[in-house]
Parts: sequence; C-alpha cells; structure tokens
Amino acid sequence: MSSALAEDVAIPDLEAYRLQARTWLADNMTRRVGPPEHHEVEYYTPEVIAAGRKLQRRVYEAGYAGISYPKAYGGQGLPVQYEAAYLEEAKDYVLADFGILTGTTFGVCVPTMVAHGQPDFLAEFVPKVLAGEALVCQFFSEPSSGSDLAGARTRATRDGDMWVLNGQKIWSTYAHLADWGMCLARSDWDQPKHRGLSWFAVPCDSPGLTIRPIRQINDTSEFCEDFFDDVTIPDIYRIGDVNEGWTVTQTMLVRERGGGRPIDAKAELHPGPLAPDLVELARRAGTAADSTVRQKIARAHTIDFVGAALSARIGELNRLGRLDAGSAAYGKLFKGVYDPIRARIAVEVGGPGALAWDPADAHGPDTSLYYLNCRIMSIAGGTNEMQRNGIGERKLGLPREPSFDTGKPFSQVLRDATNWTGKPNT
Repeated sequence: MSSALAEDVAIPDLEAYRLQARTWLADNMTRRVGPPEHHEVEYYTPEVIAAGRKLQRRVYEAGYAGISYPKAYGGQGLPVQYEAAYLEEAKDYVLADFGILTGTTFGVCVPTMVAHGQPDFLAEFVPKVLAGEALVCQFFSEPSSGSDLAGARTRATRDGDMWVLNGQKIWSTYAHLADWGMCLARSDWDQPKHRGLSWFAVPCDSPGLTIRPIRQINDTSEFCEDFFDDVTIPDIYRIGDVNEGWTVTQTMLVRERGGGRPIDAKAELHPGPLAPDLVELARRAGTAADSTVRQKIARAHTIDFVGAALSARIGELNRLGRLDAGSAAYGKLFKGVYDPIRARIAVEVGGPGALAWDPADAHGPDTSLYYLNCRIMSIAGGTNEMQRNGIGERKLGLPREPSFDTGKPFSQVLRDATNWTGKPNT
C-alpha cells in the first residue's frame, strides 16, 4: 500500500533489506516443514487466534509488520517492494494465521481505514492491528440487500460527538473471533442510495452489539449474523466524511478484489510445476497415463497460470496507482468463473477416490469440499453479474443499465418498494 502521509523515510538498499529479513527470520521464527497447511473453518478457535497474536507481536516488534504503512501509524513507511521482499523470504516460515481474518484485517479493512480514517484514531488503532491486538471483520452485507452494498439499511444517527447504530448485518466471516468490525451504515435517508452512507469502526464488544455464529449445512460456523441495538460509538471512529461512504467503498472494493496484495515488480512469473494437486489425484486414481485426464490437468494448469498472471497485473496497476474498482473486478470475475471449472476438473481427475475416502486420510475430503464450495467467489463480495456490470460500465464504456432508484431519496425507494403491486399505473 502507498503511504497515506508525507514522510521523510530513509530507504535502505532492497537487497540488503532482504538479507536482513532473511537473517532475522532464521534466528527468530520456525521454519515450516512441507507446504503451507490448509485449515478447515473449525480449526480457528480463540486459543488458535491467541497463539497467532503472539507470533504477530514478535514480527511487529522486529519491524516487519506494516512495512508499507505510514510510520506515524506504527509502520515503516517503506515502498511496497520491501513488503513483497519480506513476504517472499517469510513464505517458508510459520507466521501468524488468523484464517479469513488475516485477509479482512490486513488486506481489506485496515488499508481502507488508513486511506480514509481520522489521523488521531489511526495513530492509536493501527499499531494495535499490526501488533495482533486488533483483528477486524467486515460488517458489510445485510439480509435485505444481497450484493447491493449501496442498499444498506443499518441506521447511523448522530448524537453530538457520538453515533448510534441500529440494524442487522449478516455473513460476517469470523466476527465472533474479531475485535473490531468495519461497518457500513446509512446516515442520511433523504439522499439517493449511493449517497447518505457512512463507514464506522466498531468494537465487537460494544454494548448492544450481538454476534451470533450461523451453523451451516456442513456443520461449520464461519459466518455470523450481527444485531446492532443502540450501539453507541464516538465520531472519531468514523471512516471517511459523513454521507460520503461510497468513496470509501470504492477503495474497499479495490482491496477486496485483489488490489491489496504486495508484489515484487522485478519478480518473474513462471508457470511452475504442472498442477501438483491434480497430478497427485491422477496418480492415486491410476489414471496419470490417460490422455483425457492429461488434457484436463493441462487445462487446470492453464487456468492457474492465467489467474496468477492476471493477479500480478492487477497488483502492478495498484502499485502504479492506476487501479480502480472496475479493473479490480476482472480478478474477482476470473475466480468466480473459473473456480467452478477447476473444481469440476479435480473431481473428474480424482474419480471415485475424490468422492469417497478413508476416514484416516486427513486430506481425503479436500477435493469434494472444494467442489461443494467452488461457487463462493461467484457470490461472495459481489456476484459475477455485479462484476460484469462494473467492467462493462466503468472500463468498456457501455451504457449503464436502467435503474429506477439511482436519483431518488432512499426513503422514497423503500416506500415505493413497499407499495409496489406489479400492476401498471392507471
């Protein structure tokens, strides 16, 4: 991320910095054996989160957390290439793992806060985040609005230097394990729907805030529903200007759709080994020599490489300051379209062994679970249809699709929806 403040920061030599990080990691962190572990939802408990906080604190105290964050907010104020270099050196070590909260905290919410938040709040809040003391979830979606983020009905009412929040959020991943949430609320009901919105940072232990995990059909509870009943927070927790929340939203969407990953501009992109997970599935199934199976594996490998190239391109646009929500939507749409295709290929390559497994095999259910969850990215964070609209209208210059509510006060939109009969006016 680029610095939000003008700072005089001594820029060290990049290779010397990389060597310093390599030495520190070897002396202070545990080298991982084997590839990164993939943990299921229920793995993340308060105890696991607490262990991650200790590791994050160690990294923070050494100066390797928030490398590209402003120094005034507890970071190092260095260019993003230095963060990319550190992450490259750290990829084989055991680091703090907060599950989805790692991405929502460090990849989406806090960088958005740094771009739009109030300096006094950020100076106190961001160092706690970098030290692992404040993990942030997303209070975005609502039961009544689906992918229409601008249709938020959670109400923010100003009371002097305080705000009172009332409403409901849903699908808040790991909210029950988070310390704070970034919340979108409607602060002016007489403005059109994309105006009259404001963002707030909300402590998850606030009086009046109830967070309930949702038990899903697969017997896991990563999502929560959240009820705001007269939740009172100070104005300093407001992120961005009053009623200008859609500007903040654009920054957030860029981050959520992949624009927040630090990249090394000099790193070369290579196809890498041929889809290792699928090759292993084929060997288990005894079909590695089958020409049809080989074609399927080759197609999956192509998907992997094209996706990596697209991700690198989006990251480069972000580094150059040329990335907007429309461009970032390409990455989100790619995963929404091709995750299901690749998951189907895995099932076909694995055959019956991908659908039934020895209970003693810890990785036995991986392929079938991936297939069951493969459409997540076509829905979560905005559907494929929403991404296509954004690309068409923002990047390709296509006419905006007809909208009956764009210019109306939001209160009128709700009244019209309530009174709608479906019959033509006479």
